[in-house]
Amino acid sequence: MEKHPFIFDTPLVADYKTQWQAPSNIALVKYWGKHGQQLPKNPSISFTLSQCVTTTSVHFSPRKAGAASFDFLFDQKKQPNFHPKIQQFLDRITPYFPALKQHHLSISSQNSFPHSSGIASSASAMAALALCIVDFEKQHHPQWGDKAFLQKASFLARLGSGSAARSIAGPLMVWGQSNAFQHSSDQYAVVPHVDWHPVFNHFQDTILIVDKGQKKVSSTLGHQLMEGHPFAKQRFEQAHHNLSQLKTALTTGDLDQFIDLTEAEALSLHAMMMTSHPRFVLMQPNTLAIINKIWDYRSQTALPLCFTLDAGANVHLLYPEQHRALIMDFIKTELLAHCQQGQYIEDQVGNGAKKI
Repeated sequence: MEKHPFIFDTPLVADYKTQWQAPSNIALVKYWGKHGQQLPKNPSISFTLSQCVTTTSVHFSPRKAGAASFDFLFDQKKQPNFHPKIQQFLDRITPYFPALKQHHLSISSQNSFPHSSGIASSASAMAALALCIVDFEKQHHPQWGDKAFLQKASFLARLGSGSAARSIAGPLMVWGQSNAFQHSSDQYAVVPHVDWHPVFNHFQDTILIVDKGQKKVSSTLGHQLMEGHPFAKQRFEQAHHNLSQLKTALTTGDLDQFIDLTEAEALSLHAMMMTSHPRFVLMQPNTLAIINKIWDYRSQTALPLCFTLDAGANVHLLYPEQHRALIMDFIKTELLAHCQQGQYIEDQVGNGAKKI
């Protein structure tokens, strides 16, 4: 039987501390629906962000071998409600990192943005934790190159949260096998070899916080509801097609095509939610008000401002850096009234995680 490329037999017991910062990401082509152990039903592509990050430190302490053992602080406070998800993650990755059985993990984490509100907080959180674990392993495998390191980090992150696979590097990451992107894989995300147009350099993402609260329906449940969904087959085919088309837009700098595809993907994602059984709606009246104002503004000014949504009510506004001043003025005068307490986050495309 062929040995799994991400499993190493070298015994590893050591006291080690490390800290990583991993970014959130915003998908342009969405993944919705999975199978097996966190494998996607369709490929996706995302911008890596730079300001929305999770910072996680882990202290590995040797102990007698046994089940995965950890303690966890979020914002310097004990948060037992996070424990089941962390426990599940550690249990899933133990076969690929057997040294977990011989260490206690003291984990401390904090976000620069609200968690569970439609900004990919589980993605950045699981990516940061996976990077800490793979960093520990790398100390005993110095022959590892950056490519192998990032692949295993993405592979492990995926087992905690599917979209976390795309929160490792940047500025773009593709997760899921696609004929449009060579070396793409369901097992981990890759940085695509795209000679993208300069208009996408420093591309802006202003995130409008419509609702800071936790979502009424988790992404995990939403993915499950794609099983037997009446439009699942057509949706998966659409995602493959849109991914190929988006690759063209990214290389040519065709912003009209980029806008059309990005907004169609956002609305298709929420259409899947609204036509599942049971049905659910994560957009809110203010989400729709913002979308309509964006369409009116774009029609009146011809400025290349578009929106996308993740699984939540918040709105990501995407636009070239050169139009930032005008668009920020529009955001502040017209859109912040639809945000919870006028809150928003200014972000832009970034280059991925880093050790700190």
